[in-house]
Amino acid sequence: MLLHDKFGRRIADLRISVTDRCNYKCVYCRTGNEGALYGDLPFADYLRMARVLVGMGITKIRLTGGEPLLRKGLVDFVRDLAQLRPSDSPDPLDIALTTNGHLLADLAKPLKEAGLTRVTVSMDAVDPDRFARITRVPGGYDQVLAGIRAARRAGLWPLKINCVLLRGFNEDQVIPFGMFAREEGVTVRFIEFMPLEEDRVWSPATVVTLEEVLTRMAEYRPLVEVPHARSETARRYRFEDGIGEIGIIAPVSHPFCGHCSRIRITCDGKIRTCLFSVWDHDLHAEMRRGASEEQLAEFIRSVVMKKEERHHIGEPDFVPASRTMVHIGG
Repeated sequence: MLLHDKFGRRIADLRISVTDRCNYKCVYCRTGNEGALYGDLPFADYLRMARVLVGMGITKIRLTGGEPLLRKGLVDFVRDLAQLRPSDSPDPLDIALTTNGHLLADLAKPLKEAGLTRVTVSMDAVDPDRFARITRVPGGYDQVLAGIRAARRAGLWPLKINCVLLRGFNEDQVIPFGMFAREEGVTVRFIEFMPLEEDRVWSPATVVTLEEVLTRMAEYRPLVEVPHARSETARRYRFEDGIGEIGIIAPVSHPFCGHCSRIRITCDGKIRTCLFSVWDHDLHAEMRRGASEEQLAEFIRSVVMKKEERHHIGEPDFVPASRTMVHIGG
C-alpha cells in the first residue's frame, strides 16, 4: 500500500540527511560556533530505512546534510541505493544530492557512475567576496564553481543552484544570478529565507519575496512562467528568449503545504514529517529494538498519518522547529 497522510497527500519524496557536520558556516544557517550535534549512522542503517520506504512507494530520494560530501563511503551508498526499485513505477529510483559544492569537483563523476541522477548546489552569491562573507569561508567560490562545472560535465542533470535570499546580505544578487543561469546553463532557484537558522534572527522583514525577485529580474530580461507539477516546491520561469531558467521557492509568501509529498530522515535516524515539526519520530530506535521490516513499515505509516497540514510561519501561534536546518537536513 502506497504512503498517504490523513489529508490524502501521496508521500513519494524522501530526504535523508547523512550528517549534520558542515564545512561552511553560512550566516543564515549557522552561528559559526555550534558544530555537529548528532552522530552519523552507518550507511547500512540508512539503506535499510530507504529500502522499507521505497517498498512503500517512495520514488525520489535526496541526500542532504550538513554537507553530505564530508561522509566517506557516500559513493558506495549511492551505488547501493541505485539497486532499489520503486514498488509502483517502472522507472529507476530518482537519487539526488544537495551539497555546498566545495568538494564536488572530484566526486561528481564517481557519483554519476554510481547512480546519482542529479545534484543541487547551494550557492548564495556569484561574487567571490560576497560569497566569502556569507559562507565565512575565504576562497571557497572558485572551488564551488569548479564543482558546478564538473557536475555538468558528468551529466548530473538537471543541475540546480539554490540561493537563499536574505535582506541585507545578497538581495542584490538576483540579476547576477540570472546572468549566471544563462552563462553556465544551470537552473537558479531563489529560496525565501525561513526561520530555521541557529541564531533565530528571522523576521518577516528579512524575507525577499517571490514578487520582489520577479520585479528585480524583469529589470534584466522578461520572464515567462513554466507549468510545474503540483508537488514541486518551485515556481518555474524561463527567460523570454528561451535561454536560461530560474525557479522561486516561496514557502513564506506562497506556501505549498497542500501538495507536500515529502518526509525526512535526520542523520540520527528520526523521521520528520515537516521542516517545522516540533517533534521527531525515532525510526532508528525501532531498528535497535529488532523491528522487522513489516514492523518498520507500520511505524512509518503511523508517523506519516501525523504529518502536519501546514506550517504557521509568520502567524501569532508559530512555534520554531525543534531543530535548525543544518540539524534537520535540507
